[in-house]
Amino acid sequence: MYAIMGIVFSEVVALSRADDIFIANCKQILTQGVSTENEKVRPKWEDGSPAYTLKCFGLVNRYNLCEEFPILTQRSINFRAALDEILWIWQRKSNNVNDLNSKIWNAWADETGSIGKAYGYQLGVKHKYKEGEFDQVDRVLFDLNNNPYSRRMMTNIYVHQDLHEMHLYPCAYSMTFNVTDNRLNAILNQRSQDMLVANGWNVSQYAALVHMMAHASGFEPGELVHVIADAHIYDKHIPIVQELIERPVFDAPKLVITAPERDFYSYSADNVQLDNYVHGPTIKGIPVAV
Repeated sequence: MYAIMGIVFSEVVALSRADDIFIANCKQILTQGVSTENEKVRPKWEDGSPAYTLKCFGLVNRYNLCEEFPILTQRSINFRAALDEILWIWQRKSNNVNDLNSKIWNAWADETGSIGKAYGYQLGVKHKYKEGEFDQVDRVLFDLNNNPYSRRMMTNIYVHQDLHEMHLYPCAYSMTFNVTDNRLNAILNQRSQDMLVANGWNVSQYAALVHMMAHASGFEPGELVHVIADAHIYDKHIPIVQELIERPVFDAPKLVITAPERDFYSYSADNVQLDNYVHGPTIKGIPVAV
């Protein structure tokens, strides 16, 4: 065991790279992070009090998807729900929570279920190109099949002209795809991340997205590079994170795609699954700042 700035840590050797990265990120934020306690912050807790954070700027994490599937094992991540959400955004291109099987977006939905011109809405907007009219997802799929070594394969849902009609500004807002040595790599850019609530969720779902895009276009999955501008731990989450990163860790599971067709729109939570996902107990009742 050892201590940094009064916080005691034990020597935990992670068996999965995702756990290793998460533990290192959390320790960096807990020991080197800057507090927002004296700042005017937007997020509030359920009782209306300000939700302060410890934050670090510009974390960059690399996950080699051909070696293992990156999902946390110290706690249970609801991968089926995480996959359903990424398909809600990227495949169904929906902005309505009634098209989603979980209730995680309900706090930002209006009486019709809409979250405004956000997330899936932006990916479904058609744009004109020399080769024809595509939305952003179909443009990437077209290039992967027709011009896979293009350096222009990217998506962006942070559209300034529509921000006033979004109920929540996108956190994970852009993906850049790149084929190198027959492997599909991607960079995920995220402006802000709640490490406890969202990190394990986002990493696993975007890793699955890269797997699905690679499978649909005949490539092997390569690297997922995750760039986080503001990586933070909320004040009420600190003791939960301290307990979490001391837990035992397990071997990473494998992602198995059993879809009969190599078609991105054929994938579902029934044919994209984890094999041998061993994990610690779920953390229940995490307070969420909104």
